[in-house]
Amino acid sequence: MKTIEVDERTAELLEAQAASRGVSVGQVVADLVAFIEAQVPADSEELAELDRRWAAVEAGEPTVAHEKVARWLDTWGTPTFKPWHER
Repeated sequence: MKTIEVDERTAELLEAQAASRGVSVGQVVADLVAFIEAQVPADSEELAELDRRWAAVEAGEPTVAHEKVARWLDTWGTPTFKPWHER
């Protein structure tokens, strides 16, 4: 076992999370570390594609309205769902 110091706010958040889950603070920290370790970093090609798409948006390329995307997301898991390109 090892003691790690954190600021008061972080300690309160960890304790609240532990209490709400019915586990120890140590388990919450272990779960957070496991979550971080499970993340797959984006590769350079993915980042380049995201940069290209964002540059297009900033250049004024048309985008899809939030309301349209929200309506499509509401169909997920329903019989009316269709992939985005088939909507």
